[in-house]
Amino acid sequence: MTREKITLFDTTLRDGQQTPGIDFSVEDKIAIAAMLDAFGIDYVEGGYPGANPTDTAFFSKKRTGRARFTAFGMTKRAGISASNDPGLAALLQSKSDAVCLVAKSWDYHVKVALGCTNDENLDAIRDSVEAVTASGKEALVDCEHFFDGYKANPDYALACAKTAYQAGARWVVLCDTNGGTQPPEVREIIAAVIASGVPGASLGIHAHNDTGQAVANSLAAVEAGVRQIQGTLNGIGERCGNADLTTIIPTLCLKPIYADRFETGIDTDKLQDLTRLSHGFDELLNRSPFAQAPYVGASAFATKAGIHASALLKDPKTYEHVEPGLVGNFRKVMVSDQGGKANFINELKRRGIPVAKDDPKLDRLIEIVKQREASGYAYEGADGSFELLAHRTLGSVPDFFAVESFRVMIERRFDSNGNLKTVSEAVVKMVIDGQAVMSVAEGDGPVNALDIALRKDLGKFQNEIEDLELADYKVRILNGGTEAITRVLIESTDATGARWWTVGVSENIIDASFQALMDAIVYKLMKNRQLAGRIAAE
Repeated sequence: MTREKITLFDTTLRDGQQTPGIDFSVEDKIAIAAMLDAFGIDYVEGGYPGANPTDTAFFSKKRTGRARFTAFGMTKRAGISASNDPGLAALLQSKSDAVCLVAKSWDYHVKVALGCTNDENLDAIRDSVEAVTASGKEALVDCEHFFDGYKANPDYALACAKTAYQAGARWVVLCDTNGGTQPPEVREIIAAVIASGVPGASLGIHAHNDTGQAVANSLAAVEAGVRQIQGTLNGIGERCGNADLTTIIPTLCLKPIYADRFETGIDTDKLQDLTRLSHGFDELLNRSPFAQAPYVGASAFATKAGIHASALLKDPKTYEHVEPGLVGNFRKVMVSDQGGKANFINELKRRGIPVAKDDPKLDRLIEIVKQREASGYAYEGADGSFELLAHRTLGSVPDFFAVESFRVMIERRFDSNGNLKTVSEAVVKMVIDGQAVMSVAEGDGPVNALDIALRKDLGKFQNEIEDLELADYKVRILNGGTEAITRVLIESTDATGARWWTVGVSENIIDASFQALMDAIVYKLMKNRQLAGRIAAE
């Protein structure tokens, strides 16, 4: 049976840029467009040339090889001809392959936002589409607020869609702009659009996630006949975000209900790059990936409960809806106070630490983990500290250095200019190869001072930690009061790109931080000797 093509349209660089806290530079846009193009996305919408200097510069050159490079902008204004509209002219002059025009399709918006008549809006849609196609570019029309417009005035909403299609638009995209439409409504309204004369092969869906239905609405639209899906990487977008392509794409490719009927431009090999694409995008945004994201999250194929882990090791299909490797992710059986032997054996095996099921040291390790987690440690989120604990319990860890003592001082004083300053100073006394070493450092706060002092002079190991960086630092208070137990998690990285988490727990935040910092350094030295780090290096 011949499968129908589902066209994938990415609007990360346009609608995704509406996300609070995200502001792409031209260089960011070039890098992301290249990532999307290489992955196999059909359309990459890059922004609004003429609206701001960044997008105008971005569209000064064609930025994709295979994907259709798409500019976004408004239809011409009422009362001005298409040839005299400066906004439309900027779209036509851009180095794009296609132009996506946003058009009002709710008569309420036509009256309030545009201040023109319904017929003038239809004329603007028609003339703008014809101008785009006459320029040699492909025309798309985003029918803004289409579903609300249809519910308010179905005849006019349909007239907007039909006008765009009849004028030559390759795609007429139905937008759930405020994200409030539900899947049954999507199916019903799309059926009416198709019945009115706009074929599904020319229809797209643009869903927002304000009720958590963006992915569901996109898939419902496909079932109703739509053949283009618009979305963003990791679901970014204004308010609650857009339809998440990193969820939609593997669902289309791997779930038989869709995969048997449809195909996309993403082949099996490219699909295995999905997790790397998702995490690479988050890295570019300088934010941590969402651990519980479907398919690509660190927890997407993680199992914590012992009974689940035991079954998972016998047959992964017992608790996995797809094979993790198909999307470039991997299975993770987590170690915690809820885990049984199966969890621990699997995690140790993946780290290259052999242990027999009946080894008493394994029972000892499980006992230690459960005791420590009862006191506040969290090894499921601290892979580096868990691996060091396993090595120490089941075997040994080299004595790289020994810390005899440390001291942190915080002084609040006025400087020579009369400004109030807080100064943190740390002193660390260590022994390296029998040689006593004392390091003193000031820092931006006590933990930073301690980190600098600890790493200031490690003797013969100093060169090995030059590329070690503290990437993240998290503090959690585990109970109330000023005497509260504090848990510190530290994420470290090095020049290889590997990342690992270490943990410390204490009534004193400085002591908890020091534990985590010590583990981070020892883990790095172990990793340099191929004695640790198989997970972190993946």
